[in-house]
Amino acid sequence: SKPSTEERLFVLDLFSGTVLFKTLVAHGKNSGTLYAKSFSNKAESFESSPGFYITSKTYEGHNGYSLVLKGCEKGVNDQAESRAIVMHGAPYVSSDFINRNGFLGRSHGCPALPLGIHEKIINTIKNGSCIFAYAPNLRYLNKSALLR
Repeated sequence: SKPSTEERLFVLDLFSGTVLFKTLVAHGKNSGTLYAKSFSNKAESFESSPGFYITSKTYEGHNGYSLVLKGCEKGVNDQAESRAIVMHGAPYVSSDFINRNGFLGRSHGCPALPLGIHEKIINTIKNGSCIFAYAPNLRYLNKSALLR
């Protein structure tokens, strides 16, 4: 529900009740420009998928240090692994990009983070953390068994 020009990824420590990180995060290029409004669970859609994820292992890949995400919602984001939807750093996730373009750069559907902080965030949440990618999308809100 927040524009890509605002910090909209929050890492929370539920035990202490503190916010560990608050930062920019990209959404898929076909999900929208300033706001993510369109979502998909299909390969090659270049759209983000809302819902609950569990973080898994890290690896070095095409986008450098990355974190595997396992979608927990059937028909909503359960194809995340086969779509290679992962958390990674990207040069287009920056205030400089926003200042030049009026919006944040967009990914192929991944929640991409600013370079320089992405490794710290990934190392904090890897191996079993819960991610909730919220979207005020009626199709998702009505389809999500976890929200019911």
